Amino acid sequence: MIADVYIYLKEGVADPEGEATRKALRLLGFKNVKKVSSRKVFRIEVDARNKEEAEREIRSMCEKLLANPVIQKYSIDWVE
Repeated sequence: MIADVYIYLKEGVADPEGEATRKALRLLGFKNVKKVSSRKVFRIEVDARNKEEAEREIRSMCEKLLANPVIQKYSIDWVE
């Protein structure tokens, strides 16, 4: 099974990369840009018996390594 895992900042957490990108876009003439937020995406393929097992394993990966639970959230989108 293949999943895309999105890691993103919780509401209220500063996003310096997103803010710097927003400012740069505005300097390049894209004046309608109001907000930019940064995210990471991991495509993970796991060998699991079923989707429930795969989801448990990927959630464990997120909680143990991929996301910092203090400042980040994650979501999982299934590709296959």
